[in-house]
Amino acid sequence: MDIGAKIRRLRITNQLTLEELANRSELTKGFLSQVERNLTSPSIASLEDILEALGTNLGEFFKDDEEDQIVFTAADYFINEQEGYDISFIVPNAQKNKMEPIVISLDPGGQSQTCGPFEAEEFGYVLAGKVELHYGSRVYTVRKGQTFYFRGDRIHFLKNTGNRQAKVIWVTTPPSF
Repeated sequence: MDIGAKIRRLRITNQLTLEELANRSELTKGFLSQVERNLTSPSIASLEDILEALGTNLGEFFKDDEEDQIVFTAADYFINEQEGYDISFIVPNAQKNKMEPIVISLDPGGQSQTCGPFEAEEFGYVLAGKVELHYGSRVYTVRKGQTFYFRGDRIHFLKNTGNRQAKVIWVTTPPSF
């Protein structure tokens, strides 16, 4: 980790000059300049003073800088093939997230697994074809371009009643697949 560069980025993000950071941290402008250019290393006490003046702490400062993946491609997807339907997990390791988006493809006459009841919220968007949403004792027809949203407190599943493959983006929170 480049400590000097990271301190400089934090200082600029906080819109502080070297002089303002020096006043806040009770260190000299010259010392801070040398730290930012990695010409000297601050003691732990000095680093704590600098970080406090920048609104952070040692733990946050040294926290792993690796960013979470933001954009996913088909190469990242995991496909679980079942008889009559496939599930594409479009965000890898979504179980660690608060929601789990999948794409479910249902062959004509195919049916998803039966889910629930459990504590969750679920959303779907029909990309192609039409499906029946079975939610408890109710049945809803949902066509291409339409959405559904419900609590997972009842037994539910999707069934393709059309004569061509149906595709649905299905998002569950918390993850359940």
